[in-house]
Amino acid sequence: VHPSDLAAAIDHTLLKADATADDIEKLCDEARQYRFATVCVNPVWVLLCAARLDGSGVAVCSVVGFPLGADDPETKALAARRAVQDGATEIDMVIALGHLKGGDDEALFGDIAAVRRETLGLACLKVILETSLLTDAQKVRACETACRAGVDFVKTSTGFAAGGATEADVALLRKTVGTNVGVKASGGIKDRATAEAMLAAGANRIGTSSGVAIVTG
Repeated sequence: VHPSDLAAAIDHTLLKADATADDIEKLCDEARQYRFATVCVNPVWVLLCAARLDGSGVAVCSVVGFPLGADDPETKALAARRAVQDGATEIDMVIALGHLKGGDDEALFGDIAAVRRETLGLACLKVILETSLLTDAQKVRACETACRAGVDFVKTSTGFAAGGATEADVALLRKTVGTNVGVKASGGIKDRATAEAMLAAGANRIGTSSGVAIVTG
């Protein structure tokens, strides 16, 4: 994979609680320099990023229900709407894991659909499954429910749980969603070899806070 192709698949991510405006501005400037797909930031920084990246070709991605996924659907929908108003064109939402693990697929569907309604035609919607907490059967059900809700991507992890992306999980997600839905590998991807392995396994987007190191070697 050519470095420029790799950069175009990276969501340049900074979701730490203690990130400052200076940190976020540096993130944006790096994303512009290396031509990453997006910057991925918490909602409080969307306005700043949208202004700083205006005209750069780098999109702004924000998170909803992050990192636990345990907000009610109405709250998630409102958060998504606000992020879009502030200039986000991609939304990464954490699913309601308790519904999935408890077998309530209709509640899980409602959770995702509430955010899909707010983003449809306005923003790319990625849903975070937190694969390290799930069985393979649960991962498949989550993908199937997300696809039924009309999402654009399924994503492995928040990066805030015990485990992150694995090649096996990426391959399973890709097999389940087919070719019309994207797969984002996220969590613990810190070097170029790992990033390329995730792409080879079926990912078409990489979420990482190590984007500069990955593309510069």
